[in-house]
Amino acid sequence: MPTPDHSTPLDPQTLALRRRQYAQIAELLEDLYGYPTWRQHLSPVDELVSTILSQSTTDSNRDRAFGALKAHFSSWEAVRDAPVEEVIETIRPAGLANQKGPRIQEALHTITRERSELSLDFLADLDVEAGKAWLTRLNGIGPKTAAIILLFVFNKPAFPVDTHIHRVTGRLGLIGPKTNAERAHIELEAIIPPEDYYASHLNIIRHGREVCQARRPRCEVCPLTAYCDYFQRVRPDKR
Repeated sequence: MPTPDHSTPLDPQTLALRRRQYAQIAELLEDLYGYPTWRQHLSPVDELVSTILSQSTTDSNRDRAFGALKAHFSSWEAVRDAPVEEVIETIRPAGLANQKGPRIQEALHTITRERSELSLDFLADLDVEAGKAWLTRLNGIGPKTAAIILLFVFNKPAFPVDTHIHRVTGRLGLIGPKTNAERAHIELEAIIPPEDYYASHLNIIRHGREVCQARRPRCEVCPLTAYCDYFQRVRPDKR
C-alpha cells in the first residue's frame, strides 16, 4: 500500500464547503466563548519545554513538572547541563519522564550548538514554513509542538492540532474521519482564516473540554449540532 501524501491539498469543492461550515461554527463559538485576542503566554524556550512536558499528560501534570523545573534549576542552561537523572526525577509529575528528560536536554543542546546560545528568538525573523522546518528537526518536536511555539510565542499563522482539536473537528466534519493529526494541521490551516487561528484554537479546545467531551459529548447543550456530522449521523434520537 502506498504511503499517503499528507501534503496533497483538499479539492476546491470540499475546501469551499468546509470553509462555509467553519464560518458558521466559528460564529456560534464566538457567541458562546467570545473572541480571544492574542497574548504571549511564555517565552520561547519556556514554551518549548512546557510543550514537551505536555505530551501524553494532563495540563495540571505538565504545570507541576514545569514549575518543579523552574524551582529546582536556576536557568535552562542549568537544565541542559545537569545529570539526566536529576532532570528525569524533577519532571516525574508529567509522566514519561524517562523519555521527556533526555528529549528536553537534547533540544536544549541542539539549540545551543546551532545558534551559539540557548535562544529561539531568531524564529521571529523566519516565515512560518521555515520556522516549522527548523523546529521539527528537533527530536520529539512534531507539527503540534512547532505550531504551538510559532502561534503562542510569535503570533505567527500556525494552527496546532491537539487531541481536543482533532476530536472536535473530526466530529464536526471539518476534517475527514480518517484524517490523522499530521494531515489535520494541513487541512485546518487551509479551512480556517489565518487571522482566526489563535481564537479558534482556544475556542475549539474549550468546547472540547466543556461540551464535546471524549467519552460522552454533551450534545443536548451543544449549539453546533446543526453543523455537526457526528450528531446527524450518530445521535438521530436527539435531533
